[in-house]
Amino acid sequence: MDDLLKSMTPPRHDAVWRITMKYIFAAIYRPISLNAFVIAFGLIVFSGVTSAQSPSNGFATPAQMSDVFAEIAKKVEPAVVSIDAKARVPEVSARRQPGAPAEPSDEDDILEFFRRQMPRRSAQAVGSGFIIDKAGYVITNAHVVDDAIRITVKLDSGEELPAEVLGADEETDIAILKVNAGRDLPFVSLGDSDKARVGDWVLALGSPFGLSKSVTAGIISNRQRETMVSSPFQKFIQTDAAINRGNSGGPLVNINGEVIGVNSQIATSTGDYNGVGFALPSNETRFVYEQIREHGLVKRGFLGVLLDSIKTEFAKVYGLGDTRGAIITDVRAEQGPAAAAGLKSGDIVVRFNGRPVANAQDLITKVASTSPDNPVELDILREENNNFVSKKISLKLGQRPLRAGNANANPDRTRLPLERTNEPAKPFGLTLAELTPQQATTFKLEGQTGVVVKEINPESFIADVKLSTGVDALGEGDVIVRINRVSVTNEKAFADAAAKLKKGDPVVLHVMTFDPRARISQLKIVQFTVQ
Repeated sequence: MDDLLKSMTPPRHDAVWRITMKYIFAAIYRPISLNAFVIAFGLIVFSGVTSAQSPSNGFATPAQMSDVFAEIAKKVEPAVVSIDAKARVPEVSARRQPGAPAEPSDEDDILEFFRRQMPRRSAQAVGSGFIIDKAGYVITNAHVVDDAIRITVKLDSGEELPAEVLGADEETDIAILKVNAGRDLPFVSLGDSDKARVGDWVLALGSPFGLSKSVTAGIISNRQRETMVSSPFQKFIQTDAAINRGNSGGPLVNINGEVIGVNSQIATSTGDYNGVGFALPSNETRFVYEQIREHGLVKRGFLGVLLDSIKTEFAKVYGLGDTRGAIITDVRAEQGPAAAAGLKSGDIVVRFNGRPVANAQDLITKVASTSPDNPVELDILREENNNFVSKKISLKLGQRPLRAGNANANPDRTRLPLERTNEPAKPFGLTLAELTPQQATTFKLEGQTGVVVKEINPESFIADVKLSTGVDALGEGDVIVRINRVSVTNEKAFADAAAKLKKGDPVVLHVMTFDPRARISQLKIVQFTVQ
């Protein structure tokens, strides 16, 4: 053990270091007393203090590392955002209307009854992102905003802005958003992920579980990592920096404060952090970002073949002497570039535009990163009479088809924010009905006027308004009786009062909500600013 400890001992304070490490090894290999543990801990602290006082050993001190992490966070945090994406409310048949019986009938299934009693809520995704341009361009994960009908970006300052989806790429799970703040915004830069090394320190920033401004630290555990659900264009940076739900789309940064990855996936047995997270490298992210900025979607080159890699066994059997190359196993697109150029099943592609092809994935990457319609040259080996003959094939690449379900696959897909010019305007996104005498009796509001909230548009800002307790301010079945100190007599009176308000105006609603357990209506005050 002494020899091992000598090899691990810094040039200074070697006596303290060696004693400390002995206690640590003892703790690992056999139980130790509480006193021994305290001694070991004290020695570690003492070693850290003395090292901090004498940094001439060439290693960064704990204080220095702390300063580095603090500076990185200070530099990057202003450009990191939280993203709230709402999906459309699912349609539910036979929902209970205000005033309907609160008990199940004989023909009701009890689960269906309780399902109908639940308030309608839109599905909500919470994720992270970062501003990549002062004009308000935001990078995040596509799965954060997938199928969203309303997206809100919360800045580091606390300001909330509606976001437009410029484009999303299913292959890499990257989406580009745009917000308009009316001013230049703080932003971060994409670094060169190819320069990242296993063992490098990194920080992950984002909003895990909705907790904004969270920073975790770790190292790069692996580069070019594939996962069970990754596409051919996802070769992840693996890190042990804590990444949880809500971190998706946030930046992974190096010690220079450059973004080298977009936090995208975790490997977990619990659904939360298990020490293994994955970030899409910044170089692939940059390609997607630039493509979407220019075209609104990602244009990738397309060859129209299925591929496999040359392995040692194939090289030995066929006498190739080299284990590099990609085998064409099938020419799938009959009218595609490969078929038109005369490529055949069994051909081995060894060079693409003069660059060696390492394997099938390498060829896919080279083809996809080349713009469609560009002429390219392939060096291939083709078997003829039991011998491989070298050939050069010139062809023009096509455009890779979009995957089913890709956000850009449907050119008519509605862009956010949604435009509803053909729909009748509804005050604050509320569908209302006048309070009937029967409902007034049911709600214990005899003699009271007001309007009943039948539906709340999840796209409207009022759907996000909360009470001081954190619960939704308005719910279906609530009765609005006053708006800004004016009594509400009917739908028209409420609509007229709402129409006079403009963006930035304060609003106070007096709302009566029915408690079915106590069978009484209670007053609640709903306060918000017109957005």
